[in-house]
Amino acid sequence: MHYYSLNRQSEPVDFRTAAVAGQAPDGGLYFPETIPRFPAGFLEQLPRLSSAEIALTVLRPYVGTSIPEPELARICAETVNFPLPVVPITERISALELFHGPTLAFKDVGARFMSRCLGHFSRHETRPVTVLVATSGDTGGAVASGFLGVPGVEVVILYPSGRVSPVQEQQLTALGQNVRALEVRGNFDDCQRLVKQAFRDAALRQRRQLTSANSINVARWLPQQLYYVTALGQWPHAAPPVVAVPSGNFGNLCAGLLAYASGLPVVHFVAACNQNDAVPQYLTSGRYAAQPAVPTLSNAMDVGDPSNFGRILELFGHQHPVLRQLLSGYAVSDADTSATIARVFRATGYVLDPHGAVAYYALADYLRQHPEQRGIFLETAHPVKFPEAVEAATGQAVPIPDELRELMQQPKQSTLLEPEYEALRAYLWE
Repeated sequence: MHYYSLNRQSEPVDFRTAAVAGQAPDGGLYFPETIPRFPAGFLEQLPRLSSAEIALTVLRPYVGTSIPEPELARICAETVNFPLPVVPITERISALELFHGPTLAFKDVGARFMSRCLGHFSRHETRPVTVLVATSGDTGGAVASGFLGVPGVEVVILYPSGRVSPVQEQQLTALGQNVRALEVRGNFDDCQRLVKQAFRDAALRQRRQLTSANSINVARWLPQQLYYVTALGQWPHAAPPVVAVPSGNFGNLCAGLLAYASGLPVVHFVAACNQNDAVPQYLTSGRYAAQPAVPTLSNAMDVGDPSNFGRILELFGHQHPVLRQLLSGYAVSDADTSATIARVFRATGYVLDPHGAVAYYALADYLRQHPEQRGIFLETAHPVKFPEAVEAATGQAVPIPDELRELMQQPKQSTLLEPEYEALRAYLWE
């Protein structure tokens, strides 16, 4: 498998080069030259396959010869060594719970896969790889956990000051070792802009071997297909589901659409956004316009110019009518987010986090218009990561899981950074 840049000004590369580089030299995102189809009989076997077997089958074509198959099998097994259960909430709506990993967020899957791939690739490197990543919340914690202590890898995480939850911030800043956190006086789009500038800085890249662990990196993006394939293996109904995805930078939804292109049966996708609605606006009008990010309760989705939407357009040949047939977009207000958490808790006892609540709201609305269908929404984070919003809506305290108690007692270690590229460059130049 080879990958080309969406800017089409760089040479195609193999999986190893794409994963280590993060972005193409021309600043574009890498995209696979071909979309593999799932092997014959694979979908029928899903209920009988382990998560590790599913992961190896899905990811093997994308990795190619960059990693020997026995090593890739080990990486896959370690990537998905926790459950990804589909949990019925109502007769027609189920949750795909993606928060059972070490940092209680869906991004554990991609971060664990990428960290182990880079660990494999860095064994013979003479200089360390610097993983430079911007986060709106959960990416940073998952990357910090996934790369903690990996030899030959340094991690630098940029996050917006005051715009992540207390648990998210602790997961970013309390680990130490080879993980450093930069607290940017700005929003996520500022963080993402600074990271993109660093990757375009030829002199800096000569000094440091930079790669990104955002979903712009193929090693972070591609494993997210496993959510959807694993869910279909647990789906008890004959008709395929509608799938609603809480969407910020759009890597998660893009991976689902990629699995669909490989043959996964999904009747329709729903892009569930908060008030940052550039993509829902595009789906309605056919015109895309980036927006300044607006802070919301579902902070990990506070992205005004989602990087991975370019991959979605590429996947569908930039044909708005074709994409519109498969994908609907919703913009959900904070008021509706809170009301959904409260309503679902009262009716079922199930506790949504704000991101899952956005997806639940959008899915429920879509199903009201399509009463013959059922659906799955992705519950992407444990409610404990957003205690203020959840407790205000439910009237109940969110218990802190045992695995978080010790971490919450550790001192915060971060460096304040102005949202100017020269400040980041000076920090990385040391």
